[in-house]
Amino acid sequence: MKQPKIAILPLMDLKRKSYWMLPGYMKGILAAGGVPVMLPYTEDEAILNDFAKTYDGFLFPGGQDVTPSYYNEPRRTDTDEICEPLDRMSVILFHAAAQGDKPVLGICRGIQLMNVLYGGNLYQDLPTEHPTATEHHQRPPYNVPIHRVEILSDTLLSGIVGAGAYAVNSIHHQAVKEVGSGLVVQAVSEDGVVESVSDPKRAFLLGVQWHPECAFETDPKSLAVFEAFVRACA
Repeated sequence: MKQPKIAILPLMDLKRKSYWMLPGYMKGILAAGGVPVMLPYTEDEAILNDFAKTYDGFLFPGGQDVTPSYYNEPRRTDTDEICEPLDRMSVILFHAAAQGDKPVLGICRGIQLMNVLYGGNLYQDLPTEHPTATEHHQRPPYNVPIHRVEILSDTLLSGIVGAGAYAVNSIHHQAVKEVGSGLVVQAVSEDGVVESVSDPKRAFLLGVQWHPECAFETDPKSLAVFEAFVRACA
C-alpha cells in the first residue's frame, strides 16, 4: 500500500491570529500508515481546488462551533466561539473534495460540519437543548472512555470497529440534531445523540463525534478508524 498524503484542515486561534494543529490528528494518521499535512488557511477557490486534486484524502478536525447561519438558525447565547473564515474554507474544500470523491473523515466539529453541508442541523448546546445524565464534555485525561455508544449493524462503521456497544471519549457541547439528507446514522449514544454518520454513495465519508485522535494509542478501535480512512485514501 502506498503512503497516501492526507490533508488536515488547520485549527485556528482568532485571538492570536494564528493557525495550529493538535498532534493526535497527525500521529493517528502516521500510525495508520498515512502522511499527514496541515493545510494553510485560505479561501482562494483555485488553491483549494488544487488541494482537492493533490491530496488523497481530507480530515476535518474539531474546533469552534459551526456558524448557525449555515443551517438557517439564529445564534443562541450559549453557542461558543465561531470561526467564519474557517467555515468558509471548510465549505469550499468539502465540496471540492466531493467532486473527486476523495475520502473524508470528520471528527467532532468535522461531523457537525458534514451534517450541516448535507442539509441537517445541530444542537447548539446539548446541556440546554438535550439535557441528560450522559457526560458529553469530559475533563482530562481525554483518552479515557466516558460514555457508551451503540454501533449499528450493517454500516460502514460496524465494518471497521464491529457492531454493538462501544465506550468512547467525549469532548463536545454541540451535536447532530436532524440528520442531513443522504447521510446514514452509524452510531447513537446511550441518551439518543447521533454519534456517527456516513454517506454510502461516497467511496469513504465518515463522521464521528468522539475523539479517536486522543485514544488511538490505547484503544484499538480508535486506531482502526484511522486505518480504515488511510486504506481508503491509498
